Amino acid sequence: MDPPADALAIQLPPTVERTAGSLWHNPGFLKLWVGETVSEFGSQITQIAIPLAAAVALDATPAEMGILSALQMLPFLLISLPAGVWVDRMRRKPILIAGDLVRGIALLSVPVAGITGHLSILLLYAVSLITGAATVFFDVSYQSYMPALVEREHLIEGNSKMELSRSAAQTGGPGVGGALVAVLGAAEAVLFDSLSFFFSAAMLLWIHKPEPRPAPPEQRRHMVHEIREGLGVVLGNRVLRSIAATTATSNLFSSISFATLFLFATHDLRLNAFQIGIAFALANVGSMAGALLAGRLSGWIGLGNTLMWAIFVGSLADLLVPVAGPATAMPLLFGSMFLGSAGSVIYNINQVSLRQSITPDRLQGRMNASMRFLVWGVFPVGSLIGGALGTLIGVRAAIAVGAVGGLVTVLWLVFSPVRTLREPPPPWERPEGGAEGRPSD
Repeated sequence: MDPPADALAIQLPPTVERTAGSLWHNPGFLKLWVGETVSEFGSQITQIAIPLAAAVALDATPAEMGILSALQMLPFLLISLPAGVWVDRMRRKPILIAGDLVRGIALLSVPVAGITGHLSILLLYAVSLITGAATVFFDVSYQSYMPALVEREHLIEGNSKMELSRSAAQTGGPGVGGALVAVLGAAEAVLFDSLSFFFSAAMLLWIHKPEPRPAPPEQRRHMVHEIREGLGVVLGNRVLRSIAATTATSNLFSSISFATLFLFATHDLRLNAFQIGIAFALANVGSMAGALLAGRLSGWIGLGNTLMWAIFVGSLADLLVPVAGPATAMPLLFGSMFLGSAGSVIYNINQVSLRQSITPDRLQGRMNASMRFLVWGVFPVGSLIGGALGTLIGVRAAIAVGAVGGLVTVLWLVFSPVRTLREPPPPWERPEGGAEGRPSD
């Protein structure tokens, strides 16, 4: 069964320093935060520059653009689960450093090819696939590394600071990226993202806090068994299972709506690319607001209530899109994205912190990888459903289906133990062969 509310006192890993006050006094976290902030801004440049390099410099076809986009997500479906096993078998910081270096080197090939006249769509395919694979390992390791770097009671603060940087990058990064592409060229602008990954790796090297020692090789089992154990951690605990179901359902219906959103905005709402870009940029202010409020809301109304209200308000906001018309397009689109972004960030910060807090260190990698596999695997499914619905019943109706369907998402939390949580319960272990877990000792 799940750990009761009055379970044993929380046992922090011995490597976690008990810092006073906030994370401003934790030098290891600050180095990770600075490196990630710079890297996030660099990544926003690449998200604009690489598609523009394909579309403009290489005159790519729609099919080639689709392949380029798919290759960035493909590693999350193919290697997330084994990546979780490898992350749990090794120390996380070296994996983070290797992930940054691999991405930096791969991206460096783009400006070099652009300068020397050897840029090709095949090169962009390879870079997208390699950086996507490195990102899988980095993301799983990063979420698993955080509990060893900060105290348990500072996890929400740490994730909030990281999300605030990500939101700031999403707000200001596209404008900077567009300016660099205009001045330097699309391929050459990728150089700045390459350098940002090298900077992030340097900051990680500067962190000296030790990590918990991974299990010795003689205690390891076959990878398939360890993958099953990781999935069992998520599916065998009611708290983690409800979080996975909530997030996957939300992602499914949001991807149904998003599949035809740009067609709806340009054809039905008659917005141009500049107006759509402005709406997205301004809406990211909602992400920043959510990052600032996530910890405070959890303290005011409790963790469970925060998760339920955040996901419900975000779902309600989606209803503003299908009722928009040309005259109301900008305010309704902005309002939907602002509230949706704020709700999503508040939900994500708190649910990631809950997952990190409740899971024993030896299972962090596999838990995070299993979560990523389960909740991101629905994206291509939702996109295909959204495209099919848009063809059969029209894009406005397809977006409405996704928006209305998203309202059921919160029910996973309402009928789960998460609803009553004031704060994260203590870590628990899933016994061998058991269906549920017990508090760790």
